[in-house]
Amino acid sequence: MSREVQITFDAHDPRTLSTFWRDVLGYVHPAPPGVDLPEGTDPLAAWDDFLEQAGVPQEERNSASALEDPQGEGPRLFFQRVPEDKVAKNRVHLDVRSAPGLQGAERMEALEKECSRLVALGAQRTRRYEPEPPMSFGFIVMADPEGNEFCLD
Repeated sequence: MSREVQITFDAHDPRTLSTFWRDVLGYVHPAPPGVDLPEGTDPLAAWDDFLEQAGVPQEERNSASALEDPQGEGPRLFFQRVPEDKVAKNRVHLDVRSAPGLQGAERMEALEKECSRLVALGAQRTRRYEPEPPMSFGFIVMADPEGNEFCLD
């Protein structure tokens, strides 16, 4: 029997980090429990209203955030507030598959284009690895706004 997977990020600012990853992956913020959002409604605004009505203190309202794949195929992403800073390299990271099926210069050009888009969203470029067939087709290492490493692959 297979299991569903949720990927959890520790963060200082869950809402901002989830918004970054929403824009990277094309995911969506889910509606609050029991809330049916009309088309075009901002889910984050709905969460603000939901938490206000539930009496959640202002200082606790950015303690968590989540994202879901709108097609229901990818894993759910969960962002939880933690007090400590990131202090070491990730032992697990995401590979954002932004050039599937491409190779050589065409692949690296596509990765560079996506890298520029993500830098504009707040990511940092760390290093580019050139293709070394047959073991590597080339990739770019990046970090999200809170320093979590990921690869454009």
